[in-house]
Amino acid sequence: MQPVLKVHPQDNVIVALQDLAVGELVTCDRQQYEIKERIPAKHKFATTDLQIGDPVFMYGVRIGKAVQPIQQGQRISIENVKHAAEIYQVTTKNSIWQAPDVSRFQHRTFEGYHRADGKVGTRNYWLVFPLVFCENRNIKVMEATLLEQLGYARPNKHQLDVLPLIDAYKKGASVDELLDIKLRQPVKQTFKNTLFPNVDGIKFLLHDGGCGGIRQDSEALCRLLAGYISNPNVAGATILSLGCQNAQFHILETALQEMSGAHQKPLFILEQQKSTSETAFIEEAVKKTFVGLTQANKYTRQSAPLSKLVLGLECGGSDGFSGITANPALGHTSDMLVALGGAAILSEFPELNGVEQELIHRCQNQALAEKFAYLMQTYSNRAKAVGSGFDMNPSPGNIKDGLITDAMKSAGAAKKGGTSPIVDVLDYTEQVKKAGLHLLCTPGNDVESTTGLAGSGANLIVFTTGLGTPTGNPITPVIKFSSNTELYERMNDIIDIDAGTIVSGEDNIQSKGEELLDSLIEIASGKPAKAEQLGQDDFIPWKRGISL
Repeated sequence: MQPVLKVHPQDNVIVALQDLAVGELVTCDRQQYEIKERIPAKHKFATTDLQIGDPVFMYGVRIGKAVQPIQQGQRISIENVKHAAEIYQVTTKNSIWQAPDVSRFQHRTFEGYHRADGKVGTRNYWLVFPLVFCENRNIKVMEATLLEQLGYARPNKHQLDVLPLIDAYKKGASVDELLDIKLRQPVKQTFKNTLFPNVDGIKFLLHDGGCGGIRQDSEALCRLLAGYISNPNVAGATILSLGCQNAQFHILETALQEMSGAHQKPLFILEQQKSTSETAFIEEAVKKTFVGLTQANKYTRQSAPLSKLVLGLECGGSDGFSGITANPALGHTSDMLVALGGAAILSEFPELNGVEQELIHRCQNQALAEKFAYLMQTYSNRAKAVGSGFDMNPSPGNIKDGLITDAMKSAGAAKKGGTSPIVDVLDYTEQVKKAGLHLLCTPGNDVESTTGLAGSGANLIVFTTGLGTPTGNPITPVIKFSSNTELYERMNDIIDIDAGTIVSGEDNIQSKGEELLDSLIEIASGKPAKAEQLGQDDFIPWKRGISL
């Protein structure tokens, strides 16, 4: 394995692929460098002396500026480099995309659920959700009533039997004795659904919106929920309303009418303020959900072309290897899927800061470029208005593992989008309606972003990570793709696929991208992703009053 990597010929920093000691001599592109201070793996050192104000380049773009003198071979850090990005403008650029070779996948199919609007789901779920947070408790009662009795309850391997603690406490055990007790999993009967074998599950969504706050947030929530109903992984829905909230059903209904095919799915809408009692209200909701399951069970998996896949591209808990292993490998998968007639969605607008010009040049027309620039600038201005900004995006975990500026993080994050042309730019909750690569305006926050990806039509999501995260989604499988092998081995119950083999030289970006696509076909056909096995159903609607 090579100890260092220069990502782009224009770069004036080099990535350490392993820990480098003071005085160590390393060679890159036929030039030798003496390491001036310890460089941990994933961090970078300067290829030349830099003075205050000098630009710092990585991935071929400006990712910062020196705020202290930096010697050749010295580590770049948050102390000596600050965020800086190129100024962008809306200009057209004609270029011909060189699509990857997809001959090996040309005739591949997956087994999915065909919907009336022509979309194909990778899962077949019944959805239950509230229009307002006041109904959350009723949703929980429905969940407790239905999941176990219908055989959808998922055994929790982390559940523990606390009876030994209770017994020891009653007998006067000390604190140390209590802490020494080994807890075991309780013996519990497990259920398996046999009544509705074609329904993958019932998904219960909870949220804290629908009333209060600003009206725009309630309207956005209705559009998001309409997007979840429209998603091909959903067969239909039960919707609970209090009655007096801002998020009125007619807003949801209008959004559904705008989304092709969503109105063709069975929906049951119940309003509590019209009910005779809470017990009667929940009873009616349970019975109607049961009827919905009988309708959803009529769907069966059938062969579908890969062009029916809509792939969400997500990253979180990123590290210094994310932009050179998992993200570009996912980008190659995205390019292959686009070449096969499928769709991909690149989100997280705060993590596209600094690569706007490249993305503008990839937009298919001027109108798309202008919409992208407008959404980016509007988002940036709103962040600054509340005392923040894109430059504050990197988390402590990002910085610790080598991502020291937002522009550096963004340049690596954008690699998830591959190289294909951008066919559409979507604001939050807008729907994917064509093949090709889309840009979707969401926060960089992992769960808010994955929530938005599913709401815009993703029937699969790949989540690259360098630090590890359990994030999942209620309706769309989330496949974890680690940037380094150490993470894959340490958190194997959470991570699905390892891209760290690119660093070790066992794979390259192309071969790992193909391996990922093979795995996606299996998961699209019903193989559970690790997040599904863990029952990780994360759902956080974005409130447009700012979230980074």
